[in-house]
Amino acid sequence: MFNANIMNLMPVLGFLVFMLFISYMVKRAATADRAQNFAKDYFIGGRTLGGFVLAMTTVATYSSVSTFVGGPGMAWLIGYGWLYMAIVQVVVVFLVLGVFGKKIALIARKIDAVTVIDIIRKRYQSDILANLSAIFIVAFFCATMVAQFVGAAKLFEAVTGFSYITGLSLFGLIVVFYTTIGGFRGVAITDAICAFAMIIGMSILFYSMMETAGGYDAIMTHISTTNPAMLEPFSAGKMPMSLYISQWLLVGICTLALPQSIVRSISYKDTKALHNAMIVGTVVIGAMTIIATWVGVLSKGILTDPSLAAYGGSVDNITPLTIVKSMDPFWAGITIIGPIAATISTVSSLLLSSSSSIIKDVYMRQIEKNGRTVDNNNVKMFSMITTIILGFGIYFIAIAPPSVIWQINMFAFGGLQTAFFWVMILGLFWSNANSTGAVWAMFGGVLAYCSTMALKIKIFDLHQIVIGISVSFILFMIGNKIGKRNDDETLKIFFPEEYDK
Repeated sequence: MFNANIMNLMPVLGFLVFMLFISYMVKRAATADRAQNFAKDYFIGGRTLGGFVLAMTTVATYSSVSTFVGGPGMAWLIGYGWLYMAIVQVVVVFLVLGVFGKKIALIARKIDAVTVIDIIRKRYQSDILANLSAIFIVAFFCATMVAQFVGAAKLFEAVTGFSYITGLSLFGLIVVFYTTIGGFRGVAITDAICAFAMIIGMSILFYSMMETAGGYDAIMTHISTTNPAMLEPFSAGKMPMSLYISQWLLVGICTLALPQSIVRSISYKDTKALHNAMIVGTVVIGAMTIIATWVGVLSKGILTDPSLAAYGGSVDNITPLTIVKSMDPFWAGITIIGPIAATISTVSSLLLSSSSSIIKDVYMRQIEKNGRTVDNNNVKMFSMITTIILGFGIYFIAIAPPSVIWQINMFAFGGLQTAFFWVMILGLFWSNANSTGAVWAMFGGVLAYCSTMALKIKIFDLHQIVIGISVSFILFMIGNKIGKRNDDETLKIFFPEEYDK
């Protein structure tokens, strides 16, 4: 590894300070009209995002440190099979915005929704379901954010030579402050910048790897000679079909209902912006995913020892070691801006969604139920305080993280999908869906998912997400038979095509 050197640190420090400056400028540019409805502006940017920013913030929110560390590490171990699996992520933005984008936006404007939970509460007319949604969002988001902080801090330590705590404090505290200051609009703009940084970082690494290893042909010759199974789709059993199916569900299809992605559909300004975002987002996330995973495969030509034990026994060490061996300290500092940008863009989005669940969906809802008027200044103060408290809490947990942090990250990802997949899809596209079915599906599905994860129970060697969403669907259908259908007035908002005939 590198010895600590200020030249390693300067690129990352400059990038983080720039993010803080952008958020400050966004806050300073806030108009008087926006200030009058702080919650709407702070949590969804006043529904003014254009197509390009919408695309980039959706991409940046979905991409995380796993995209640039864990994923490439697995590709180094398995080969092109991991790349073939990862390609499913190319359609994520198109699916999320295509399936939910227009409908969510129309409904949100009708009911003046600010969060995904606003939509869930209105659709199912259930405070129990809304509160359950808030609990799961905060719990699973916090677990995911801790994993992001830890992953990026370890990468920072490995590449720059500065300590883990230095890296964690540097970008951890800055991301908390710029999220608090800029709100959704600031997060969206900085996300767009982060998405550029991710692509640039991976492109620099790709070029440096080619230079160090003697070109693409030399790397492929080495792989075909020493480990030809890496060129096969199933990698001599390392990439079985069950793993393909599990990952296609976990990082592909089931990401449709992730709250942090769906909330982007509330924030865009018009249909043109949505359509542009679908195209731009698909191209960007495709390039990002393919380059990052391909870099992992080709790093076999840089880290040539076939034993993972030679590199600390963890696939998470592959990307940092590849960076160290491929470039000098300054360019290494430039390159890690990409993975760190992925981390801070994910954390900022989840942090804002978590605080919105607490303030908008619990605090403001309780005041309104009691017949009192929500004070805009109080909302502003409590929103920013909540964001800071959550951020600092996650930072302190990350100082001494659990040893199974990456498992916790994937566990949280699957938990969110289990909780919201059928609740959102059936709720928005099936008029007969009712609150009993939704509550049973969310609670029972998450319980089944968490239990099978803890007990390591699998069916046909598939990831437990399959059990989670299957149980969730079955419980939804059973509960739906017992519960009552929503009133026509509510259903008319969500299914005007059925009621306007």
